[in-house]
Amino acid sequence: MRFVSNNGITDPSLNLALEEYILRSLPDDDDYLLFYINEPSIIIGKNQNTVEEINAEYVESSGIHVVRRLSGGGAVYHDLGNLNFSFIMKDDGKSFHNFKKFTEPVVRALQELGVDAEMTGRNDLQVGERKISGNAQFSTRGKMFSHGTLLFDSEIENVVSALKVNAEKYVSKSTKSIRSRVANIAEFLKEPLTIEQFRERLLQSIFGQSEEIPFYELTREDWAKVQKLANERYRSWEWNYGRSPAFNVQQKKRIEGAGTFDVRLQVEEGLIAGAAIYGDFFGRGDSNEVALKLIGTRYEAAALKQLIAGIDLPFYFGPVTEENWLELLI
Repeated sequence: MRFVSNNGITDPSLNLALEEYILRSLPDDDDYLLFYINEPSIIIGKNQNTVEEINAEYVESSGIHVVRRLSGGGAVYHDLGNLNFSFIMKDDGKSFHNFKKFTEPVVRALQELGVDAEMTGRNDLQVGERKISGNAQFSTRGKMFSHGTLLFDSEIENVVSALKVNAEKYVSKSTKSIRSRVANIAEFLKEPLTIEQFRERLLQSIFGQSEEIPFYELTREDWAKVQKLANERYRSWEWNYGRSPAFNVQQKKRIEGAGTFDVRLQVEEGLIAGAAIYGDFFGRGDSNEVALKLIGTRYEAAALKQLIAGIDLPFYFGPVTEENWLELLI
């Protein structure tokens, strides 16, 4: 594994573009590790409806970036007190959805610092009952990344103000508020560290204290391509917000172990004329492909059951069944 430096960049559009560039363009005979810290920003999951995840007035007045990432999962708040890590490698067919594989070295590093962290639930790291990290994954053409946030010394009140909390999600986890549920790692350290010192300690732990850290040096041409990708995708309104289709049928449901699903349909004269699928689920495939398959189908149980029987639902949405999906559509 080789470490790729982001040269201290705090622009979320550039950092997400760099992550995608490493995934798609660097030699696949190596694995890569990337760290980055972003200016105040909301990073939206690939399958989410941006306008319904953010507190738009607060975001605009506070100058907070809003950027969509490639991976699924929920919206997260980043600021200069939040360290992000990304493991980028070949997809061996067994690692997608295996969050433990990628969080173990991080948990080990935290424990070396005296932080009693452990993986809980689908994709979180916690200390006791309090969340310090969320993780997400993306896979394409035989490669993947697994990335996560580490709340080190973040302004947690801004998390509360910037995001619209999914009440159903937090009720299901028996918590009263996002503020009581999250924590900064700095609260649990035996000795105070700056976020830069924390980053260095993590790096040394992951690569081994006695080993020289192997770097992959990006060229000027590499950086020019990263900048181009940032401009074309991650600074694009179409990518970050997109257009939400008109709908007259909406079903929203949380499926244990898979996530929250929000299916919206425009039904005209008994046929599905438009469809959109939102949520914080993790899948390898593009959920828009399933939405397109729905268009033109009769809005009735028999027709929909026949349609979804021919779709590899776990490929697109994780551990869901045909029965789960029929309940979401009817």
